[in-house]
Amino acid sequence: MDLPPLVRDNIGEVLVKIIGFTDLRRSVLHGNIHNLHTAGYVPQDLPVLEFADVLDGAVTEHLQNHRLLFQDTLHIRFGPNGIMHIRPVIDEYAKTLLDSDPDEFLELQIDRLLENALNRMVAEQLIRQNVEGTGDLSQANVDEAMASGVFLDDPSSQPDSMD
Repeated sequence: MDLPPLVRDNIGEVLVKIIGFTDLRRSVLHGNIHNLHTAGYVPQDLPVLEFADVLDGAVTEHLQNHRLLFQDTLHIRFGPNGIMHIRPVIDEYAKTLLDSDPDEFLELQIDRLLENALNRMVAEQLIRQNVEGTGDLSQANVDEAMASGVFLDDPSSQPDSMD
């Protein structure tokens, strides 16, 4: 696939956001598993559908106006230099499972981790192909493309309820 440089850059930026999101989500889901037996623990997740809407809006903006624009939402904020801040949300469904059937809760978390890992692997492979398309494929360039400024906002604070 031979894409113009502007399209490659925009695709790469979207993919970097996906990788950053999946890295943070993995951490949140691991925390849920780690706290399986912690009394009163409230499971969290990242706002997956909200993130998908942000990406959809950015791609739509790119197609219509030839610019990539990430818009802030309730739980996702964008800062200078491509930095993205994400606030986790309470996972009500997982909380119900944790209270009623810890084995099902654990299975849900594992399923989500597997899905998340697949999303990350696909995005990483697409970045490798995108970098390869520039004719400048080195491990350092791939690693640099994937080193993103994505932060979990205030992880010690109480997350919002998942909508």
